[in-house]
Parts: sequence; C-alpha cells; structure tokens
Amino acid sequence: MSFSDFSFSPELQQSIRERGYREPTPIQAAAIPPALEGRDLVAMAETGSGKTAAFLAPLIDDIHRRRGGGHHVMGITALVLVPTRELAAQVHREFGMLARHSRIRAALIVGGESMNRQLQELHHGAHVIIACPGRLIDHMERGSARLDRASFVVLDEADRMLDMGFLPQIRRIMNALPRERQTMMFSATMPPAVAQVARDFLRNPERVSIGERAAPPSTIRQTICAVTLDNKGPMLLEILKRREIDSAIVFTRTRSRADRVSRLLVRNGIRAVAIHGDRSQSQRNAALAGFRKGSYRVMVATDVAARGLDIPDVSHVINFDLPDEPEAYIHRIGRTARMGKSGEAISLVTPEERGTLGRLERTLGRQLEREEVAGFEAPNIAAPKPVTLFRSSSPARRAAGGRRRSSWA
Repeated sequence: MSFSDFSFSPELQQSIRERGYREPTPIQAAAIPPALEGRDLVAMAETGSGKTAAFLAPLIDDIHRRRGGGHHVMGITALVLVPTRELAAQVHREFGMLARHSRIRAALIVGGESMNRQLQELHHGAHVIIACPGRLIDHMERGSARLDRASFVVLDEADRMLDMGFLPQIRRIMNALPRERQTMMFSATMPPAVAQVARDFLRNPERVSIGERAAPPSTIRQTICAVTLDNKGPMLLEILKRREIDSAIVFTRTRSRADRVSRLLVRNGIRAVAIHGDRSQSQRNAALAGFRKGSYRVMVATDVAARGLDIPDVSHVINFDLPDEPEAYIHRIGRTARMGKSGEAISLVTPEERGTLGRLERTLGRQLEREEVAGFEAPNIAAPKPVTLFRSSSPARRAAGGRRRSSWA
C-alpha cells in the first residue's frame, strides 16, 4: 500500500511526496480510511509510530476539499489539542509541511510565548488551532478563539493530557464545540479515564489498536546497568565514551538533577544541554534546536521531553533514574528507534530502585538484559524481598536516617 492509494487531493498528495512519505505506517494505514469517511476514531499505537500524519492528512484534506468545493470556510474549522508546548510545536511544523500547497493556515496556541503573536495569527484567517488546553482557555475567555464552527477535532496524546491534570479543561473545551463534529482521539495507552473521555465525547467511534499495549518498539535493545548511588555520575560518563553513542537523551527524575547532570557532562568535555519545566520556552526551543542540529551530543531531560518530541536519529536513551511508572519508561525509550529504526535504551539502576524495576519488568513481561560496566561494582538488584508490614524497633530507622546522603539523591 502507498499514500497514493488514499483519495487525497492532488495538492496534499504533492506535499506528502515532498515530505518523503511513500508507504503509510500501520497506524496511518488503519486510521486514515475511517477518518476520510468522517467517522469518529479512537486510535492506540506505540510512540513513534506516525500518529501525527495519521490525523493531519485527513484534517487538511477535509478543509481543502470544502474550500475547493465552493464552500466559504471562515473561522476556526479544526482543533488539535495536545498536552505540551513541544508536541504542539512539532504538530505545527508537520502541519506546515503537509499543508504547504493547500493555503490552509494554523495558529499555534501555547503558553510561554507571545500572546500578541497568537492574536495576530487568529485574527488573520487561521483555519486550524493547534493548542495546549491552558492557553486555549485563556483565548476562549478573551473571546479571541471561537470554537463554534470547529467540525474536526483531534485529542492527541490523550493519556498524557489526563496524567497532567487537564481533564477539567478538556471538558470545558469539548463542551464549547459544535455537537455535530468529527472527533479523533489518539493515545499510546488506554487507561480507564481515557476510555471514559471517549465515551463522553465521541459518537460510535471506530477503534484502531496497533501493536501490543504497554510495549516499546521491538527495535530497541534494552539493558540494565546495576550501580551504586554514588557511582551513577561516573558510570554515565563511562558509558558516554562509547563510540556508537552518536546522540543521547538522558532522563532524570527531577529538574535540579537534570541541571546537575548537565553540568557534570559539560565539565567533562561532553556537549550537553538540559531541558525541563523550569526553563523558559525560548531556552527550551534553543536546546531542542541545538540538539537536532548536532550542536549538543546529549540532552538531559525530565519527563517533559518523554512525550511528543520527534527528534530523528537519537541513537540512545539513558535512564539516569528509572521513572515511577512503567508507562513513563516506555514513552521515554520511544525517543529512539523512531519510525522503525533501531536504537538502544540503557537504565542505571540502584538497589533502592529494585521495586520500580520489578514493576517495570512485570509490565513488560520479561526480565531486561543485565550489563556490567568495566571498573564499576555491580550491586544486587534482584527482585525485592517481601514487604515487612510492621517494625517495632526504632534503631534501624535511626541508622538508615544517619547514612551519608549521596550527591545524586
């Protein structure tokens, strides 16, 4: 099957060819036909599978055909709702490439950027809004973003939006939309809360699921390196000496630790930059642009970068800290092996993280490969011992509290 098999307009087909797309990915092949039929859609697929083009191509085709059919298209006719500024920017870039021959314009509505610029885009004939919930509601309250004519709606990364607490905003936005509309929801996982949103706001949707639930791409080699807390920094430096690591994203648990790890790498001659929620939008944009261009070999990130960043050719993902939830691990390592390419994920795991590792391996259904790094002690990180429900003596707790705190704690 090729993209030419879809009944897209000639203008969109030209943009698709110029974009370099030839054969649709599985999620695109499954989602585009019902979308072109005007059906509501719930689609679940692993990260990096090509979901963005799967909803943008039908959206652009729908608006373009209505314009070409003599319909006078005024105001906002489509809305794409996403959880993060970085994902919104990525969707906006992809929209620009796919809509280049259709004269359809999109406004990027996100926090941390100029409100005046966004007002100008809205007032100068935008047909599509690509937005994060919070800033979109700001515009709705000002009266600068009217959604009463939006007949095509996409909720992208729906599970992440709910994880970030956006459910009240999503309900408010969806209630402001016309009752007669086409709604598409894309998600990497389908927890009960996402399923409930689908029941509340979609009408008899087509359901598409590609790949196994909670499973990373099979093209990622996943390894675990056992390490003591004090040796995490030195082990990371040793791993980054490997020649095969062309570019890497290093994930940390907290913003402060991302800064500390970034400074450690820079002090040791590694071109690195940190990205997290405490950085301004301009700083985050500059970090991403520098990493994409190769100005930085390593990007140190919190989970703000685990979803929605389409950065090609990331050879390695390194978990300096394991995330608490297995789903977050899957989204993190999905930053490598994009669009069917191969990649590697390395996790530095301390004995204190044994419980987290156990939950992760139970979710994945297998034990991850262990790897020793030369020159470093490999402590025991086997499955945790049974939980002790009651402890009557306090000296043990005092002893634990008196241990020297690692610089990485």
